[in-house]
Amino acid sequence: MRGGFRKGISLSPKKLDQMMKQVGISVEEISDVEEVVIKTADAELVFEDATVTVMETQGSKMYQITGTPVKRPKPESELESTEVSISSEDVEIVMEKAGCGEKEAKAALTETKGDLAEAISRLCGE
Repeated sequence: MRGGFRKGISLSPKKLDQMMKQVGISVEEISDVEEVVIKTADAELVFEDATVTVMETQGSKMYQITGTPVKRPKPESELESTEVSISSEDVEIVMEKAGCGEKEAKAALTETKGDLAEAISRLCGE
């Protein structure tokens, strides 16, 4: 078989490193990682035993996390901070464009986290 990988033949890490450098890819491990936290809307994934590797190619970086995550709920203080403050100007704009009352406009803005276009769209039934 010409080209490609042949069954039973493996590359040494040193040879693989050389080949990656030739095509402009560098891989480096971050040695002093204490903890990695991935935050989602309602929880956090915490890697306390994480190994983080950075691969850089053509100006972009890709991070690989290896470890065992622990899932924990998001702290209440962070959940509360995601509340959106709605200005009276925004309420007036929604009322004018959607032809609704103040109460409906505020409710729509709250549901859409302050997105004017989405709030108007919902109220107009589109």
